[in-house]
Amino acid sequence: MSFGVFLAVLFAAFLHAGWNALIKMGADKLGGMVMLSVAHGVLALPLALISPWPSAETWPWLIGSGLIHFAYQVFLMLAYQHGDLSRVYPIARGTAPMLVLIVSMLALSDAITAPEVAGILVLGGGIALMARGVLTNGESRRMLPYAFGAALATAGYTLTDGLGARASGEPVAYVGWLMIASALFYAPAAVALKGRAVLRASPRAWGLGMIAAAASFGAYAIAVWAMTRAPIALVGALRETSILFAVLIGWVFFRERLDRGKLIAAALIVAGVMLTRL
Repeated sequence: MSFGVFLAVLFAAFLHAGWNALIKMGADKLGGMVMLSVAHGVLALPLALISPWPSAETWPWLIGSGLIHFAYQVFLMLAYQHGDLSRVYPIARGTAPMLVLIVSMLALSDAITAPEVAGILVLGGGIALMARGVLTNGESRRMLPYAFGAALATAGYTLTDGLGARASGEPVAYVGWLMIASALFYAPAAVALKGRAVLRASPRAWGLGMIAAAASFGAYAIAVWAMTRAPIALVGALRETSILFAVLIGWVFFRERLDRGKLIAAALIVAGVMLTRL
C-alpha cells in the first residue's frame, strides 16, 4: 500500500467516525437521522437512474435490507441519545464483524482461519471490557441494548447486501436503489412518530444531516477506490481505525471521559477486527 492510499484510507476512517459524531452532536437525533437518510436517497438517485432496473430476484433483498437499515438507524439514534460516542461507536462497530464472521461460518459454511478465531476472541474481550465500563462508571445502561441492536442490524444488512449484490449482478445499481429504499422506509416512519415537524428542522439540522451524508458517502467511495489500489483485506483492516478516531472525537469535542479501561477496550476491538480482516 502506497503512502497516499494509506492516508486516504485513514481519512475515510475519520469521515466514518465524523458522520457518527455529527448525529451525536444534533439536539434532535431523530431529525438528524431523517436528514441523513433523505440526503442519502437524493445522492443515490442519479446513480439509480443511470443503472439497470432491479430484477425480480433483487427486490426481496432490497426490501429486506432497507428494513434492516431502518432498524440500524433507529438503534443507532437511540444509542446516541443515551450513551457516549466513545462508548457506542466501538461497541456497534466492533460487534458487527464478529457476528458476520460467526454467522458466515455456521450458516453459510464459510471456512474460518486461525487469525479469524483469534480475532473473535480478542474482539469479544474488548467488547466485554467496553460494556463493563458502562456499568462501573455510572453511565446509562440503556445505551447497551441499543448499541448491540445497531451491531446486530449492521451484521444483518452486511450479509443481506452481500447476497443481494450477488443476486443482482449489478452491485453499483444495487447500492443506489438500496439507499433510496432506506430513505423511503425511514423518512415516513419518522413523520408517523413525530409528525411533519421532523421535516421542518432548522437550517443547522439540515446542514448537519447533509454534511453527515456527504461524509458517509465519501468514506465509502474512498474505501472502494482504495480497494482498487491496495489489497482489500489491508484496506478493510485499516478502516477500523475509525474506532480510535471516534474515541478521540468523543474525548476532544464532547468532553467524554477517557480512562485507561476505555482505551484498552478500544485498542482490543481494533486489534480484533483487524485480525478478522487479514
